Amino acid sequence: MLKRLLLATAILAAFSAPAFAHLDPTEHGSFLAGVSHPFFGLDHILAMVAVGLWAAQIGGKALWTVPAAFVGTMALGFGASLTGLALPFVEPAILASVIGLGLLVSMAVKVPASVSAAVVAVFALFHGFAHGGELGSAGALQFGFGFAVATAALHAAGIGLGHGISRFAPALTRVAGAATALVGLSLAFG
Repeated sequence: MLKRLLLATAILAAFSAPAFAHLDPTEHGSFLAGVSHPFFGLDHILAMVAVGLWAAQIGGKALWTVPAAFVGTMALGFGASLTGLALPFVEPAILASVIGLGLLVSMAVKVPASVSAAVVAVFALFHGFAHGGELGSAGALQFGFGFAVATAALHAAGIGLGHGISRFAPALTRVAGAATALVGLSLAFG
């Protein structure tokens, strides 16, 4: 079973193209555009679900603090971008978040909830900044609220997946983390 999963992951990584999650800024501005935005990029989906998986692995307060730290800091990054602030290495940091979060899940790193919240907050700043940088002059409030809701939903999916997997095959969560990191590498070097 593990060999098949690794083979499928390798095939997926070999044929993955870089994710282009970002819509035309003239189409941004609505709540629904914000909701749909995270679902159009593999990098966004993998990072958001990995946050939920990691929170589920840690358990306790992390179930709430880790996703909340991500969504809150992502909103701050979004706002910073809208004000015209500069932030270097945005796209590399987003790809690093996919790889890093995948590795944290694959190694089942357990740290206090405050530490894990701080780690995801660093990544979230770049995700939010990228969203704001592509918005242009469209309706920021509606779009921002929409992508925050979608991000929280992806975190919740990761938590649910993490809890579901841990009941039947706890090691499979770690495999999912490793697969996330591998796909992140393929996006970075693909």
